[in-house]
Amino acid sequence: MLFNSLLFIYYFLPFVLLGNIVLQPRFRNKFLLMASLVFFAWGGVSYTLIFIGSILLNFAGGILIEKANSNPARKKLIFTCTVALNLVLLCIFKYGSFFITNVNVLGNVLGLHAFKVPEILLPIGISFYTFHGLSYITDVYRGTTAPQRKLSDLSLYISFFPQLIAGPIVRYKDISEQLTNRIFSCDYFNRGIYRFVIGLGKKVLIANSLAYLADVFFNSAPETLAVGEAWIGILAYTFQIYFDFSGYSDMAIGLALCFGFRFKENFDFPYLAESIKDFWRRWHISLSSWFKDYVYIPLGGNRNGKFKTYRNLLIVFFLTGLWHGASWNFIVWGFFHGFFIVMESTVLEKGLSKLWRPFRILYGFIVVLMGWVLFRADTLTHAIQYYKAMFGMNAKTEFSGDAVVLQLTAEQVMTFILAIAGSFGAMNIFNDFNQLPEKINASVINVKDIAKIVFSVCILIVCTIYLASGTYNPFIYFRF
Repeated sequence: MLFNSLLFIYYFLPFVLLGNIVLQPRFRNKFLLMASLVFFAWGGVSYTLIFIGSILLNFAGGILIEKANSNPARKKLIFTCTVALNLVLLCIFKYGSFFITNVNVLGNVLGLHAFKVPEILLPIGISFYTFHGLSYITDVYRGTTAPQRKLSDLSLYISFFPQLIAGPIVRYKDISEQLTNRIFSCDYFNRGIYRFVIGLGKKVLIANSLAYLADVFFNSAPETLAVGEAWIGILAYTFQIYFDFSGYSDMAIGLALCFGFRFKENFDFPYLAESIKDFWRRWHISLSSWFKDYVYIPLGGNRNGKFKTYRNLLIVFFLTGLWHGASWNFIVWGFFHGFFIVMESTVLEKGLSKLWRPFRILYGFIVVLMGWVLFRADTLTHAIQYYKAMFGMNAKTEFSGDAVVLQLTAEQVMTFILAIAGSFGAMNIFNDFNQLPEKINASVINVKDIAKIVFSVCILIVCTIYLASGTYNPFIYFRF
């Protein structure tokens, strides 16, 4: 079930919102848990048992770790086994086919018999709910949070439908108190609905429009693309993935707020980053902070000299790339970002600091854009050929303005303008109406709230029209 579907917006969501309002507080967690399991099962009943098994594994692991506090060796063994089982499930379903395919490639070189590559369907949201479980079990092991003794509450934390499919990755310790003692108010509800509608608008009105344009050029043979066409394609994808994923995060954060849960922000205008290091402080914040706390720092962080610091950074970005998908494209994309972060810590550090800020932003944007080619291309060969098209190294080197213009409708031109304005912080209407006066002539009419309601209704109506006449277009991060 997609957030940007009429089924979710006009049937599932109103039912769950109403149920949460009318039920007494002591029943709300169980109600939200049942709704979340239905939401998950809607996308694949066959994998629901695996999902439930993952929850039970982490619940039992947390209890057993606490009981073994007096025996450090046993405590460590339980923790290691629980983490290993989480990773085994993730590796089998996400990386099994990729691993066997590459073993067969190596075996072909060595003249060995090839293994049959299994057709394994990727359970929806497995990367996210596995990382939720890993953060929980690690925090229990470290003693920074107490284990949850109510299975229903831990199940709700892992399965809560707003963040279940594509994040953000929420730490258990950040919402453990909210599971039993959270604020449910009209103010939170109104702010949550507004945030949800803004995210819906980002996805339906901007990301989907740019997706068509990106697909046109990336689905074409790169050698047939002119320079201008290749750049239009990657620019479209650069803005598409930002509005697609930040739109989902807005929707998730808004929905959580409707139910009284406060999630941390997941994006902070990443295309305003002045370096790649800064980009990862702004992009998918919950993932980058997860890797920092649970991989980079345990590896030693920057405490053991420059060589080991750079090694740790490259390990983290290798895993970041691999987390995004079982493909060499994602692995190279991870190393690409890791390489620039290492370079920024060495040879580029002084040079970047002396640049005028707009030039630093331009540097960050261009590097990120170049990386998105690897992210979007089907294979490494496809990515290399697309780079060649971008820099006029293919047979077709002219701009081919007519061909580009034919692909850009007036709607898409306007979408590009909105995307640029929204990405670089020039369109504050996407965030809030904070600059509007609270009241007019000391009346009881709150202008800001009225403006939000009118704006939200308009966006919702337009999105509904688009969805009613549009085609299936899932969020990009659903496949991760």
